[in-house]
Amino acid sequence: MRSLFQRKQIADLIHDTEASGGLKRALGTGDLVMLSIGAVIGAGIFSTLGTAAAGEVLPTGEVVRHGAGPALVLSFLLLGGVCALAALCYAELASMIPQAGSAYAYSYATLGELIAWIIGWDLILEYAVGNIAVAIAWAGYFNSLISPWVHIPDWLTHGYYNVHASSDPAIRGLLDTAPRVLGIPVLVNLPAFLIVMAITWLLVIGVKESTRVNNIMVVVKLLVLAVFIGVGALHINPANYTPFAPNGFTGIHQAAAIVFFAYIGFDAISTAAEETKDPQRTMPRGILIGLAVCTIIYIIVGAVATGLIPYQQLKSSDPLAHAFEVAGLTQFSWLISLGAVVSMAAVLLVFQYGQPRIFYAMARDGLLPPWAAKLHPKYRTPHVTTLATGVLVALGALVADDAATYDLTNIGTLSAFMLVCLGVPVLRLKDPDRPRPFKVPFVWPVSLAGAGACLFVMQGLPLHAWGRFGIWLAIGLVLYFAYGYRNSVLRRGAPPVNLDAPPGTGA
Repeated sequence: MRSLFQRKQIADLIHDTEASGGLKRALGTGDLVMLSIGAVIGAGIFSTLGTAAAGEVLPTGEVVRHGAGPALVLSFLLLGGVCALAALCYAELASMIPQAGSAYAYSYATLGELIAWIIGWDLILEYAVGNIAVAIAWAGYFNSLISPWVHIPDWLTHGYYNVHASSDPAIRGLLDTAPRVLGIPVLVNLPAFLIVMAITWLLVIGVKESTRVNNIMVVVKLLVLAVFIGVGALHINPANYTPFAPNGFTGIHQAAAIVFFAYIGFDAISTAAEETKDPQRTMPRGILIGLAVCTIIYIIVGAVATGLIPYQQLKSSDPLAHAFEVAGLTQFSWLISLGAVVSMAAVLLVFQYGQPRIFYAMARDGLLPPWAAKLHPKYRTPHVTTLATGVLVALGALVADDAATYDLTNIGTLSAFMLVCLGVPVLRLKDPDRPRPFKVPFVWPVSLAGAGACLFVMQGLPLHAWGRFGIWLAIGLVLYFAYGYRNSVLRRGAPPVNLDAPPGTGA
């Protein structure tokens, strides 16, 4: 049992990074802040904002989740505080452990191998599973944007499980009208598949090229949101802010659990540590500045959206564009759809960037097969895991239902945040003398409050999310004991996996 919680020393983590050749360091603070905005300002603000404000009610009348109403701004503020506590802990560990593995690497150094594996397994929910939902949401906005000029057949824009889960009779009718192969209806989301594969190709050719494209998309999305805020603010009806919190703190809490999906992107910044110049200074700045900017944007947009139209009418798959349509500002709706398409493409890029680097770090430690640790000889990117992740996410987006993935993504990410918060004080006790370029102020109250706040937000998720999360963890533990436990570099005392080292180096 003790070996399951064996910690990997920080000196060994840093040495393994250098010994394995490492990734190309090319990013500065500005790049990290733009990556943060690229990841955080996306599906949450353009998709789940409406559900968070209006709530979720089944056709039978059963209330699944209460909405926050205009108090949505307090939900964003609550989440900003929760994530700020976690971000401080991330910043301390990222400055000490400038490795690609993010929360996985931090947990390996603080809480041991088994916890690190669980965190790595949970992060698949954040990145790969979460990106399936983002790709499907992107495709919906893309179809709306091009519909005046190009019509894509419905059976090519709705995945099989999305149609099965829909309560819309027109969409469910596709089960009878779609083409069939061997008696099975062909229902695929082709745009979602194609955007994931295009972004996968971009990520293979290099991190700097990817960040340039991300920076362009971030500028576009900020301009679109500026238009929404500027135009919407001129048409706010103060009466829409009454009642301010129609469901009290319950609505604020449950809305926060819904829109947490919007905030998980700041974790992706820590996966860039191995590709960041001067990470001891750059990583804390990028994480904290990016989170602060995104929180302010969310609060302002939430205030404008709930003041523009009654909060009940925000319930839509495209709430910002829908708000302009209801308010009679239809001339701007296409611009909001364009902003959503660009925003979600940026989210896809950053999340597809993060997942392969976690696989790469886990493979370097022997917990995944050696092929996952291979780097491209020219681009110095983890091209094998990038391609594998891209194909799996693209296939998932081709047929899946996005609504089923949001809660699972949120609970997996919150559990990772909680363990990172707990890891900081543990490392203060285990390794008190190690230099810390960035230190969490008031470490015990901040870290314990961060862990408690993450658990509190998790309690706002529905029961079925907990059940699915339990199944996911069980599968992960089976895989760990079947492969990772027997092949762990730490347990075997072997050097880190490095498929790019010259022959005879012992790698």
